[in-house]
Amino acid sequence: MGQCGAGLLVLVCAMRDDTTEDADKLAAKIAKLRIFQDDAGKMNLSVRDINGSALVVSQFTLAAQTKGNRPGFSAAAPPDVGERLYQRFTAQLRTQGVPSETGIIGADMKVSLINDGPITIWLDTQD
Repeated sequence: MGQCGAGLLVLVCAMRDDTTEDADKLAAKIAKLRIFQDDAGKMNLSVRDINGSALVVSQFTLAAQTKGNRPGFSAAAPPDVGERLYQRFTAQLRTQGVPSETGIIGADMKVSLINDGPITIWLDTQD
């Protein structure tokens, strides 16, 4: 199982209509997203700028539909497609210059996070 130091914890959920182009676009966006503070305290640096890394965790439960009392996950990509897009996203993040470690798809993992700052952002390729 992977780990990283300063950088990003990226929870990835492939949706039913996602494509490899979506995975590529998302990786490029995350690599350039300026969410780390510069010397003046402004969010002006990307994960690449701080020489950070990423821990990328497959999290299909982000697709949960919660209309009733039991969540449904039919909006998530089928497992084989989701795994392929997850692997593609991680490879593209590395290509973008962000060292990236992964979790184990489908495993019961204990993920720890030290959240150094107020930033948690939801990114959707459909937005």
